[in-house]
Amino acid sequence: MKRESLTQTIVARNAERLDRLLHARIGGSRSQVERLIKRGFVEAGGRAVTKAGYKVSPGETVVYTIPPEPEFSEVSVDFDIPVIYEDGEILIVNKPSGIVVHPAPSVKEATLVDWLKARGMNLSTISGEERHGIVHRLDKETSGVMVVAKNNAAHEALSSQLQERSMGRYYIAVIDYPLKASGIVEGAIGRNRANRLKMGIVPGGKPAKTRFEKLLAGEKVPYELIGAKLFTGRTHQIRVHLASLGRHIVGDGLYGFKSGKGTIDRILLHAYVLYLNHPKTGEPLRFVAEIPESMKKTVERCFKKEKLDEILDPCALLRRFDDDCRRVRPEERRT
Repeated sequence: MKRESLTQTIVARNAERLDRLLHARIGGSRSQVERLIKRGFVEAGGRAVTKAGYKVSPGETVVYTIPPEPEFSEVSVDFDIPVIYEDGEILIVNKPSGIVVHPAPSVKEATLVDWLKARGMNLSTISGEERHGIVHRLDKETSGVMVVAKNNAAHEALSSQLQERSMGRYYIAVIDYPLKASGIVEGAIGRNRANRLKMGIVPGGKPAKTRFEKLLAGEKVPYELIGAKLFTGRTHQIRVHLASLGRHIVGDGLYGFKSGKGTIDRILLHAYVLYLNHPKTGEPLRFVAEIPESMKKTVERCFKKEKLDEILDPCALLRRFDDDCRRVRPEERRT
């Protein structure tokens, strides 16, 4: 018989974290309690609370609903993520397209954070219960290189590098029409008021700056392979700045790419190179995330392979952006 939802009320006796209060009351694993909170099944003080670390006050009323299975069950992690590098401080991964980085109330499937937990890793907690280890992120549709912090000291060091721009990424993308010229786009980004799924260049948005480099023209198609470097980290930044130029990433139907035959099943945007200083030793490092097969097939069909090999050499790409290639030890830092 299918179990019905169960709603219960607790009046807190002491000041404590919401997840600890619920775990003491309903049992289950800690990850189950976290999932119950982040998916909107808990109210405190008459309003929904989605942060496990929320501090409950003495006398505050907490109402929680345990939904029928499978909503309260453990998320099944049925995928694996390629690991580029790992030590006691950091983990470098090549995130596939289609995987969300961290849980959110609207996310029902397993995420990168769920994969990390299933792997039994000790991770930093600075970003909160639902973002264990996550220093920076990628959109669900975007593949590529990411760093995960294994402890709070590493997380703080990497976050500082991110703010100072001594850590960053180079992206490659296939766009529907060639750029007129390489250059920098600046435009403040905020939520698109006409479509809440999209971002846009809007008054009062957050400052955003992207550099684009023309890399290679397509063969028998109007596409172009480009490189991109972010100076800021806004949601959908590359996609929004390209749209402001009347260009779109192939496969990106949200921002305007139209595929007549519907043969492109993912956005052709990939975080290719990550550079950072090791959070403990200070050693300059660079990691290269190989282009996944889901993107590689289209790229090799649209561009001459011999030219691709030259253009996508990591050193050659960095030189396009006037960056120093002495960090490179690709035989040790690729997957």
